[in-house]
Amino acid sequence: MKSKEEIITDIKDSVPTIYAISDSIGETAEAVARAAASQFNSGMVDVIRVPYVSTPDQISEVMKEAARQKCIICHTLVCPDLREAIAAEALKYELTTIDIMGPMLRGISKIVDTPPKLTPGLIHKLDQEYFKRVEAVEFAVKYDDGKNPWGLPKADVVLVGVSRTSKTPLSMYLAHKKLKVANVPLVPEVPPPEELFRIPPQKIIGLVIDAMQLNEIRQERLKAMGLSGDANYANVERILAELEYAKGIMKRLRCPVIDVSNKAVEETANRILEIALRAEK
Repeated sequence: MKSKEEIITDIKDSVPTIYAISDSIGETAEAVARAAASQFNSGMVDVIRVPYVSTPDQISEVMKEAARQKCIICHTLVCPDLREAIAAEALKYELTTIDIMGPMLRGISKIVDTPPKLTPGLIHKLDQEYFKRVEAVEFAVKYDDGKNPWGLPKADVVLVGVSRTSKTPLSMYLAHKKLKVANVPLVPEVPPPEELFRIPPQKIIGLVIDAMQLNEIRQERLKAMGLSGDANYANVERILAELEYAKGIMKRLRCPVIDVSNKAVEETANRILEIALRAEK
């Protein structure tokens, strides 16, 4: 068994180490440790990440191991019990600890009216939500207006309807709710893709609209494009034929149908969300 003097010598000869302890992934603690270590000669300091610490016993084991080395401890612990445990163990082994999260929590507490949640890993949950939203937006763009029909089975929701029934605005709005939405225009002269008929009916939403309202919307669209409002695109008979055709396709698909007449995008989107939620159950 080594004497106390031999243990002290081993500690002096060991590579300086920073233990980055966290009750979550530990990326923040490690990043701060490495950023600080980079201010010294390269290779002079080793950084050991210790993630997902959840009990005082784990703290005790880490600190006991750390005490055998020339080291300091940094941590981003938010759980009060773990913070107390690391303080007690640091005192026991005479180790230096740096609380990365604590000063920020105390500082922010002075400028906000609510106490901190003290829940580990919240930032990563927020990151995941953000990336899900970005992925859904990219999906909506990629599979907008019938593009890439082979991607339809990947969608959470597929919107079908004639032109100017708010398919694209709805797709983008729902994407910000983290739903992957594709949309397919229904045009009498263009058969719908075969992939559409292989999708479960509850994942498809048919959109219909009052013929006269659609006539007004299409006329405004033509004017905005500098075209005559008398074009066949805005012709009432043509619109009635398109709507009849679309309803026939929706009947074949056996999908839910929403009338978007005089409805805001948000109102229709909420109805779609209700249908999608029921389909999941």
